[in-house]
Amino acid sequence: MKTYGLLFAISVTLMLAGCASPTYNYAPKTADLSFPEVGSVAVARVGDKMLSQGKYVESEAIKVLEQEQIKLAYTIFPGYFLKQGEDDKASYYKITAGNGAGRIEKSALADMQKAVMVDKNDNEFCVVTWLDTYSCDDEVRFEKTMEEVVTPDSFQQTLIYNGKVGDKINVGYREFSSNMVRDAFRNEVEYDLSESNIIGYQGAQIEVVEATNQKIKYRVISNFN
Repeated sequence: MKTYGLLFAISVTLMLAGCASPTYNYAPKTADLSFPEVGSVAVARVGDKMLSQGKYVESEAIKVLEQEQIKLAYTIFPGYFLKQGEDDKASYYKITAGNGAGRIEKSALADMQKAVMVDKNDNEFCVVTWLDTYSCDDEVRFEKTMEEVVTPDSFQQTLIYNGKVGDKINVGYREFSSNMVRDAFRNEVEYDLSESNIIGYQGAQIEVVEATNQKIKYRVISNFN
């Protein structure tokens, strides 16, 4: 009897769901990355990035804070959902895979989930299905946030501190494309500090203030070209 009652409750929930058609009119922002600032003094430990430059995409998102259930039909798991559009009544967020992304699991009788909707009037969290119906709950805890998004044209150059032996320090160069290291664009370079405390690579210049086999203190003269 409990099983039949559960199935009946889910069926009623789905019949009472409203209708919504998600929009796709949001474009995330492309931002430039340059860290640390030119002229600043920074400290990096072995394995840390000393210098980074490139670009990434930053998107509005919501981040679900705790696991919740919507009317026995959908289980919401913590993580972020990236914005895909909005209209005068609601904002819409896409369901994606990836590190830190939230996810949704449906019950056996529920329609397949397509997007997440947040009502602008009462801030309710809703699951939109492929039939353009939706089911909402005001107890789903979430917060608005900004997330860095990996895209096909994401690109980053970095210098990594690999330690010191005698008067020589070892610095690794990496290029990241779409968050993946490009094997053809990686290098390890040694610099002899007894000759100069200014080191450079591909236009980036750094003044080494202090270096040990555990960390390096340095001033950024210029970033990459």
